[in-house]
Amino acid sequence: MKRRLLFTILSISLLTVMAGAAIAPALGVISNHFNRCSPLLIQFVVSLPAFFIILTNLLFPLLCKQMKTRTIALTGLMLYVSAGAGVFFTDNIWTLLVMRALIGVSVGMIMPLSTGLLAYYYPPEQQASLMGLSAAMNQMGGVIATFLAGILAGIGWNYAFLVYLLGFIAIILVALFLPNERLSGGAGISLGLIRLFHPSVTGMFLVMILFFIYPTNFALTASHILSGTGITLVMVGLDVVAFLVGLVFGSLMRSFPSIIKYMAPLAFMAGYLCLTSGACIIALIAGSALIGIANGVGVPYLNTIGSIKAGRDAATTVMPLLSAALYLGQFLSPLIVSPAAAAVHTSPYMIGVVISIIYLLQSFLTRNKQMTH
Repeated sequence: MKRRLLFTILSISLLTVMAGAAIAPALGVISNHFNRCSPLLIQFVVSLPAFFIILTNLLFPLLCKQMKTRTIALTGLMLYVSAGAGVFFTDNIWTLLVMRALIGVSVGMIMPLSTGLLAYYYPPEQQASLMGLSAAMNQMGGVIATFLAGILAGIGWNYAFLVYLLGFIAIILVALFLPNERLSGGAGISLGLIRLFHPSVTGMFLVMILFFIYPTNFALTASHILSGTGITLVMVGLDVVAFLVGLVFGSLMRSFPSIIKYMAPLAFMAGYLCLTSGACIIALIAGSALIGIANGVGVPYLNTIGSIKAGRDAATTVMPLLSAALYLGQFLSPLIVSPAAAAVHTSPYMIGVVISIIYLLQSFLTRNKQMTH
């Protein structure tokens, strides 16, 4: 029973990254189809879900008071499939954006469950391994979705959105194996809750600010060295590295308990230093691999310490906050990094080095507050 339950929860983790990333390979084709629309509207196709994920995350504890877990999961997953794949049937940019907003609502409903239920059903000593698996499935979902969306976009711009039909797998598993329990402990998001978990929440925000410097800049900066196919392979390789790191994260946390919190900021720093000096293929590959390691360690580490600190109430306390911080970082990263780089006449990667140092200091200064107990 526990194994089937674990597969069910991990199937949700497989889907959450697909809110925006899955459609990124098709953005050029979508832009060509809606060539009379503002470029900003086209960018919203990828970025708009993040905004609605954040809003839904903040309301998630209140949602748990009204609905039980399986009901929340099934409602979110059915909205995920219908709003995601529903774009296939429209040819109106405004209808498309409404669908993208609904995708954000759906992911906001299921994202806290994808990690919070691991804390609810499994003991603290298993949290590191399970959060690593969850992060690994998240990365694998990105690889699968990006690959499929790229192929489907070759048929037609709207075919790329059929990738959201993968949600049916999770719907079947949730309907069969997820208990319908009411999660307790959620009184809504408060300043006290943010204060209690701020080391993890701030860390997650910084991880996403740092990570999204890479996908928003790599294709442009590497185009003078790598072909389009080469760029795609290196970027997919990053996801594979992060997936593999997630699989062994539990062992890493047991082997290096006192220094693992510094691995992500140091790997981000080293990765962006490589990319800043990226005058050769080796530097680009090494930098990409280090960014993958940083993401593969950073996300499950923060989820692990947050879930252990919150205990069985994690799904209604810290996980909505971490999810909101994750997508807020994703949403704001280009809005912070690009203007900063332009203001001081440097590359976005050098801004990444500076933010990595800030993240390293934040990890050091909050070490006592991040200790699990």
